[in-house]
Order: sequence, then structure tokens, then C-alpha cells
Amino acid sequence: MISRDRCQSPNDSGMATVEAAMAIVGLVLVLTLGVATITAVIDQLRCTDAAREAARLIARGEPERADSAVRAMAPQDAHMTVRTDGDTINVEVSANPMANLLPGLHLTARAYAVLEPTSDG
Repeated sequence: MISRDRCQSPNDSGMATVEAAMAIVGLVLVLTLGVATITAVIDQLRCTDAAREAARLIARGEPERADSAVRAMAPQDAHMTVRTDGDTINVEVSANPMANLLPGLHLTARAYAVLEPTSDG
């Protein structure tokens, strides 16, 4: 009968450690990408909510409140672009919240609203 110790070569002594280290690195990478994906989805929803609220406020005639709403609701580095076309308001909120982690990710949300009639005339 041959013992198991004789079947292993002398160079195999650290293989389990190397395999475990590679598995841990892979697990950390997958978890990091998972957290980054969830964060990107949440930030996209925040941009969408901010664009919708800004369009509503601008349509009501409160553009200064729209700017503060975007700053409060959207990711930190977001910026708002407003276009008026007749009686329609187009608001776009853009952000690049995870530039260091996911450099190619650019979030954009758009919302449209119709200007409300005023009692001025």
C-alpha cells in the first residue's frame, strides 16, 4: 500500500494557499462589481426623480426651487440642463457618480412637463 504523502511532489506544499488567495481575490472582485452595479442603479433612479421633480417645479414657475431640488435629490456631482420648446419644458439631469470605480459610466435622466397656464393674462 502506498501512503498519500509519497504521491505528492515536494513542490505542492503551498498550492492550497495560492488557490485560496486567488479565490478570495475573485470573490472580492465580484462583490465590488455587484456593489458598484447596485449603486449605479440607485443613482440612476435618483437622477430620474430629480429630473421629474425639476420639470414639475419649473412648469409651475419655480425654477429656483427646481435647482435646489436637483442638488438635494441627485448624486453629488449632477448637473441640470433645461430647454424650453414652446409650452414644453425638457429637463435633463446628468451625473458621473462613480468616475473612479466605473470610469465609463455616465448617468442621464430626462423629464418633460407642460407649462401651467398663468393668471397674468
